[in-house]
Amino acid sequence: MLIRIVLYALTALLIGAHFYRAGNMVMVMICVAAPFAFLYRRWLSLVLLQALAYGAAVTWLYTAWQLVQMRQALGQKWALAAAILGAVALYSLLSGLLLNSRVMRARYGK
Repeated sequence: MLIRIVLYALTALLIGAHFYRAGNMVMVMICVAAPFAFLYRRWLSLVLLQALAYGAAVTWLYTAWQLVQMRQALGQKWALAAAILGAVALYSLLSGLLLNSRVMRARYGK
């Protein structure tokens, strides 16, 4: 279970760094504070954490799409950047899915 929490915390920090680079400090604070919801042992906190992880995956995919569009318009290489952002999106999705395990549901009351 600790590994799932650590993987999620890394996901939150990665998306927080993305928002920090964009200058969105409100989202940075939400992302940094999100892993502390693991301390609140309720089913709703687990659902909200999963939603944030899935939202992070969608954000990474949208960012990848924007980057590919921009680089194609400028005639630059885009495949590596798209692969990296796709991998980060997959990681975010996986960290959200791991919170749906039997161990996590038992600990958080559902």
